[in-house]
Amino acid sequence: MCGISGWVCYWKDISNCDDIIKNMADALLHRGPDEGGFYLSKNALLGHRRLTIIDPEGGKQPMVKEYNNQKYIVVYNGELYNTPELKKELQTQGYTFSSYSDTEVLLTSYIHWKEECVKRLNGIFAFAVYNETTKELFLARDHLGVKPLFFSLKNGNFIFASELKALLKHPLISPVVSKEGVYELIGLCPARSPFCAIFKDIIELPPAYYVIYNSKGITMEEYWKLKPQNLDKNIEEIKEMVKNLVIDAIKRQLVSDFEICSFLSGGLDSTIITTVANRALKNQGKTLKTFSIDYEENKNYYTFNMFQPTLDTDFAKMASQEIGTDHIIVEIDNDQLSESLYQATVANDLPGMADIDSSLLLFTKEVRKHAKVALSGECADEIFGGYPWYWSSSYKDVKTFPWSPSLDFRSKLLSQKYSKDELKEYVNSKYQQSVAKVILPESDSEQDLRHRILYYLNVKWFMLTLLNRKDRMSMINSLEVRVPFADYRLVELLYSIPWKVKHLGNTEKGLLRSAFEGLIPEIVRSRKKSPYPKTYNPRYLKNVRAKVEKIINSSSIFEIINKEQLKEILDNPNFTFEKPWFGQLMTLPQFFGYIVQLDFWIKNYNVNFE
Repeated sequence: MCGISGWVCYWKDISNCDDIIKNMADALLHRGPDEGGFYLSKNALLGHRRLTIIDPEGGKQPMVKEYNNQKYIVVYNGELYNTPELKKELQTQGYTFSSYSDTEVLLTSYIHWKEECVKRLNGIFAFAVYNETTKELFLARDHLGVKPLFFSLKNGNFIFASELKALLKHPLISPVVSKEGVYELIGLCPARSPFCAIFKDIIELPPAYYVIYNSKGITMEEYWKLKPQNLDKNIEEIKEMVKNLVIDAIKRQLVSDFEICSFLSGGLDSTIITTVANRALKNQGKTLKTFSIDYEENKNYYTFNMFQPTLDTDFAKMASQEIGTDHIIVEIDNDQLSESLYQATVANDLPGMADIDSSLLLFTKEVRKHAKVALSGECADEIFGGYPWYWSSSYKDVKTFPWSPSLDFRSKLLSQKYSKDELKEYVNSKYQQSVAKVILPESDSEQDLRHRILYYLNVKWFMLTLLNRKDRMSMINSLEVRVPFADYRLVELLYSIPWKVKHLGNTEKGLLRSAFEGLIPEIVRSRKKSPYPKTYNPRYLKNVRAKVEKIINSSSIFEIINKEQLKEILDNPNFTFEKPWFGQLMTLPQFFGYIVQLDFWIKNYNVNFE
């Protein structure tokens, strides 16, 4: 993976502003520590930082290609998984290639198909192509948002980058947060609305969108939408389709010039990926390295709960032994976990999922010592129905985002400078806007209609939150993490499958379990879903509580947070959440962690609230 940045301005010569694009690119050094490159011209400056994975010599960027008297330049972050098919098709059209990199195939695809090229790509990507001849810029982001892309159009300047920190290096962009940004921080975060980047004047390009910018202005289009198809198949045929597509997605993502490893929790999703990957690598005479995460003394404090019914470590060990991988357990220290909340905020450029973030950051830091590329099981729960809000009536029928049902609690946190009613209206409007975009067939039962809405919300909101987290917490350590279940073909297929089929045997992810019967260890296949592990050690809660106590005494956070409400929570030793305030994992320790991250972010990013 890589980091990209750029600046296009048609009304003045910016060629002598190379220091600005270099500062922007330097802010992305962690995304591309292997090498950097720049393209400088009168109206366009492009920067690139590279993490070399494929074709070290032939894949250098920015890549320039001339065709039919036009000059094209690309900066690209991602991987294409259908490179051979695209290359073969383009060769039949008369195009030639000087490398085996997917970058050249991507650029040539744009040259030939222009903006329609994105409809032919299978992969994870965020890229920009500048046509020096026509002075037109094209940007695109992959179907599901695995790779990030932000931009700002200000005073006739189009500025873009992989991360917010790079945009904030541009002198035209300031860390200002509007009222709407505050409502996002308090009412929705760690999730964010489509297009919202919290900072005023910055837009996050949503998944499956492209942008065309030229002297006439800006055009933004959604190139891929979830549409239900008439799937005239019986259950056995559907299981076979799912199995074949999952296996194909995994195998496509094994291409690399460097060692690939796999995250292995001992859960269904990561075990499927590990099994398929290990078999493929064994045919090449290689042994797959696998990694799981645990916490210091976690077994001593864990108690059963519906959100995390089992711990991972024993299952990961059993799965590794049966599959035949070289397994490493990364144990996280709780003091380090709380101290890394700050680095996780910097990685994300925003307050995030507290120790759910910082633990992943520490985990990927250790993994990076062994490999450059990892496979991970994200996105299976969203598309196969693994979360409680798909099947528990206390969640699935709520008329708001089911992973964030505590809007009353959130509104009480808001400072008196802002309207609690406005915050609730803002959140409800975002929910209604998303529901209105769901394409629903008239033939659906009431149950299937609701599950199709939940599917859409999960793909466009919750899954994107987790993908953003995975990208930032891994790329801060220069580790490329691939997510085979985030294959748009698989997401399309599952959108068209009725809920009763996904929930085979009245079991979460029953279809996926049944499709891989006999192919993975049975003890894992029948294991009840357990989410990403978190710490239960009271030392972590003690650490973050102490940090919040310091914030109470002196902080600028109270411009947007109600001090009395936070103090009431802090002073109540029996305070608890009936349900997690976000997702499945974020309870009181993670709430305090979020407050710590929010306070740090305001101070260290010099945030100004309008």
